[in-house]
Amino acid sequence: MPDQPLIIAGHTARFDASGQLRPWAPWNDALDREMNFYQRCPADRGYPRFVLATFLDGDWNPIPDRTDSIPATQNGMGILSYLKFHELRGSSDAEFLRTARAMGDYLVKETLTPDTGPYPKFTRSTGKRDQFPLSADCGSQADRAYEIEPDKGGIAGYALVSLSEAAGERRYLEQGLHNARVLAANQKDGDGAHSPWPFRADYRNGEGRGPVSGNMTYILRLYDALLSLGYEEFSVPRRSLWTWIRRHQIPNAAADGSLFAQFFEDHDTPTNRTAWAPLNLARYLLERRELLDPDWRQYSGMLIDFVRSIFTHRESGIGVCHEQDEDKQAWGGINSTYGAVLALYAKAAGSAALAGEARQALDFTLYSIDELGRPRDLSLNPAPGGWQEDAHTDVIHNYADALRAFPEWGDAG
Repeated sequence: MPDQPLIIAGHTARFDASGQLRPWAPWNDALDREMNFYQRCPADRGYPRFVLATFLDGDWNPIPDRTDSIPATQNGMGILSYLKFHELRGSSDAEFLRTARAMGDYLVKETLTPDTGPYPKFTRSTGKRDQFPLSADCGSQADRAYEIEPDKGGIAGYALVSLSEAAGERRYLEQGLHNARVLAANQKDGDGAHSPWPFRADYRNGEGRGPVSGNMTYILRLYDALLSLGYEEFSVPRRSLWTWIRRHQIPNAAADGSLFAQFFEDHDTPTNRTAWAPLNLARYLLERRELLDPDWRQYSGMLIDFVRSIFTHRESGIGVCHEQDEDKQAWGGINSTYGAVLALYAKAAGSAALAGEARQALDFTLYSIDELGRPRDLSLNPAPGGWQEDAHTDVIHNYADALRAFPEWGDAG
């Protein structure tokens, strides 16, 4: 009997003569289908439903037993995705910017802690989809009722400052600036066993839980963005944070990687390393290059080597990336992050081999978009939908980054 065709996320896999996976449709076609599908998302309380709900099926229906949400990561990375895609398409479609504003409005109006304690009016890491605004005790997933995750305030803050510049609206800047000031007020020097902030903190009293928060990159980006706007108050906190990253965190990638533990909201094992944090730090280094540090290439290579050695595996013969020690699946967010960062590194290093591996990973995740533009969060899941950041908001910006490096990939079949 002939071999059965390989099916990836409902599509018959396509391969070229050399056995390399090819996309089921050109990237630009598939991405436009997805973005057009999301423009048709129904609204609740004036927000597209995927802004306030983390778990939706492929027909926009909330998954009944998953009322928990991750507002900062989902909408922070979503804002960045929509801004990058808006720019990628020539800044000609106002709908993309309008959707980014909706995500920004939700973060500013609905997701803040009460105005009390060491983390007042700070963007929540987790919450509930049916609360407007989120209640004081809305913590969900592995957050306790009154906990926030400082690094998620960095993601939201940086996204809001970026949105303010794109949309020309100061209210987004004001919340990003506030998040940065709260972070600076709670910042420590850090050492070989502690990041400058704990992974979680009770916003009422500042009590920390989890000595290491692996994602320090977006707080650094937030400080950078505000410094570029003239807020010199962040010069010392920024210098202190970069010193910790350069002195402790980056070298740790060549050791046990323990300083890259903890990022995902639904896990609380203190030693649980993730691929998301080192990859996003490598992306930052690759974007800044010599302006940041003359050793950018060595450092970014070290971070990528760490991820490749710990977090990659093969599915359907394709090299893909899983997200953490405790989850070995190639979710859309992390695998597209891996492909994008590897593409940026390949471009900087002039490596055709690494570029080919990057494209294979990104082609694999593209199979999770169906003909109607509905994405799956995981190619192995039987139907579209699921975690919205793994299906959509933490995915689109990765394709935009890869296409800036290799625009010819957009129309290749």
